[in-house]
Amino acid sequence: MATSNPYQQYAQNKVFTATPGELTLMLYEGILKFCKRAKVAIEQKNIREANDALIRSQNIIRELKYTLKQEYEVGKQLAQLYDFMLNQLIEANIKKEAKLVDEVLGLAQELHDTWKEAIKLERQQRKQA
Repeated sequence: MATSNPYQQYAQNKVFTATPGELTLMLYEGILKFCKRAKVAIEQKNIREANDALIRSQNIIRELKYTLKQEYEVGKQLAQLYDFMLNQLIEANIKKEAKLVDEVLGLAQELHDTWKEAIKLERQQRKQA
């Protein structure tokens, strides 16, 4: 499927050529982006935009949870964290409370930063090998 939008083509190529770790990082970036949009929309009383952004954030978290290998302890712990994040976003959508979105933003930022550092370390180790 050809696309005429150069940015869309670039984004598509970025996804198709990304490693699994880079894809996970992109998903965390998506959570951050949509949670920030949701927070602004809540503050501006734009219910429809807030709902759309919160649903998109929830869908990304569900995708991350679906891909977990829960036979490992870290997978089980991440599943619990993702459940908490999902519950906070659902509650934020019901109550339209930005502070609940802030909680998820903080967690998502930590996960993003940790994952980014892990990718960086993995690349360094490959260069040394």
